[in-house]
Amino acid sequence: MKRTILITGSTDGIGLVAATQLAEMGHTVLLHGRSPAKLARVQQALPTAAGFVADLSRFEDIDAFAAAVRADVGRLDVLINNAGVFKGAGRAENGLDLRFMVNTIAPYLLTRRLLPMLDRAGRIINVSSAAQAPVDLRALTGQVSLSTNAGYAQSKLALNMWSADLARRLGERGPVVIAVNPGSMLGTKMVKQAFGVSGADINIGGDILVRTGLSDEFAGASGRYFDNDRGQLAAAHPDMDNTDRAATLTRAIDAILKQAGISDLPPIQP
Repeated sequence: MKRTILITGSTDGIGLVAATQLAEMGHTVLLHGRSPAKLARVQQALPTAAGFVADLSRFEDIDAFAAAVRADVGRLDVLINNAGVFKGAGRAENGLDLRFMVNTIAPYLLTRRLLPMLDRAGRIINVSSAAQAPVDLRALTGQVSLSTNAGYAQSKLALNMWSADLARRLGERGPVVIAVNPGSMLGTKMVKQAFGVSGADINIGGDILVRTGLSDEFAGASGRYFDNDRGQLAAAHPDMDNTDRAATLTRAIDAILKQAGISDLPPIQP
């Protein structure tokens, strides 16, 4: 069955690898990038794919992005929240830590906006990392500054936590929500810039995004974490499975959105 699949951060790295594979399989791939020029180049290589430009550090861009997707397609089968940052300016324009904004809050807001387009057979794949650290809610809300490494690791655990919380709230109604470590030290632009190494084959990461997005083996894996370093569903940081902490973190994100004037998210039906 051919599916409609949106991949954020799909103009390079593992996002581009996955987009290319999925397009070659005949699926409808919706691309996203921050650079109009890079997005245009990818669209030339994948002429069947629609493309969207959005800066995921800006709430207004995320909302416009979601609105454009809703206007362009009537149904979404798979959402792959792949875009992320490691280095860069410490804070986004709205004063939030850039890593929390792009790696945690942006995919949450985009997911909530697009959730009505996904049915129980749909999938939400959130690209996480082996780097995970307990979340300081003061840092999430912009009250405390963190180092680059700490901000990244906390933002990825926060992504895992809201993934698990959303999966619990959706229950059997779906869609399936899975957090994925695509593989450590892959040869992406992020790894090269952060560590100055060439890294491992990025196809490792692209392959697992395709697999978790499409394979029947993950149909019952909602709320779980797949560790591609170990090649299996595995336990992540204990806070991911701590129901109270995950729910508290989700409420903190909702409060951030409300403070930013975003209070019209489609409800998650009980």
